[in-house]
Amino acid sequence: RFIGQLPGSYDSQPIHRVPIIVTGNDFSTLYAPLTRDGRMTKFYWQPNREDRIGIVSGIFHGDGLSTGEIEQLIDTFDNQAIDFFSALRSRIYDEQIRKFIYDIGIDRVSSSVVNSKEGPPKFETPNFSISRLIEFGELIKAEQQRLELSGLAREYNQVPSLRSQPSNTNTNTNSSYNIPTPEQPQANHKAPVSNPVISQSTSPKVANGLNHSQTGQHNGSKMPLDLGLDLETQEQIGELLAQGYRLTIEYGNERRVKNNAWKSGNPLPENNVSEAIAALTERLGEHKGEYVRLIGIDTKAKRRVLEKIIQRP
Repeated sequence: RFIGQLPGSYDSQPIHRVPIIVTGNDFSTLYAPLTRDGRMTKFYWQPNREDRIGIVSGIFHGDGLSTGEIEQLIDTFDNQAIDFFSALRSRIYDEQIRKFIYDIGIDRVSSSVVNSKEGPPKFETPNFSISRLIEFGELIKAEQQRLELSGLAREYNQVPSLRSQPSNTNTNTNSSYNIPTPEQPQANHKAPVSNPVISQSTSPKVANGLNHSQTGQHNGSKMPLDLGLDLETQEQIGELLAQGYRLTIEYGNERRVKNNAWKSGNPLPENNVSEAIAALTERLGEHKGEYVRLIGIDTKAKRRVLEKIIQRP
């Protein structure tokens, strides 16, 4: 609740302001004016290795793991969040639940748990050996990768207009979308392209009838090709604006990107492709030394249709 005074009306009684401290994993979903600089002071905590050892030791307290085994577990999954280790411990117990259901049959679960004459089910002490934890950790990690690939495929199928490439005898007709890998060569040294949601191949191609010898037209404006953006990104900007999508950027340093805590930038101009590209180029200069990704938003469906990293430190 915001407390204020009308112009010319002053209360001699002081208003006591009480600071409110909140914690959370993702403040990007909060009301935007509430989180802006000056109204909310944000403190980002990134636990170091010693912090992680202390936290994970508390998670596995009483499970018989030594300090050395805790350190080995953390070093094996050093890129994982703290929640990963809580899920890892739960997975050990989940294995016993699945075994219990398999042994008695799913039809007898209710009668064995509720008002059973034999009493509640008894479970053995779980095996929390370091080898077992690493084994289950690798399974969870593989599930994360499959989920990520599934999300990429879903976004790919939702944007057929960006995926379709009309045939042209003067261009490469084999261009198609692909999911980039870390080993994929970069297309432009000034603004390397790596798209976690949808990405086009970096070979010369046609997009809405455009190629390297033919610049795009949108609202009577010519798309410049010498502003530090690769042709593919410029073509995507033209396509998204033509379809009524809104464009904006997100940026962050390596720590923020690693934890998916991007900061939001201002939207790009919507009525002119050249102005949008010029504004985007200016933003890249403002955030030099940081990661910058281009965001396309379908305002009607309230979903993202494009997430593409266009600048790396």
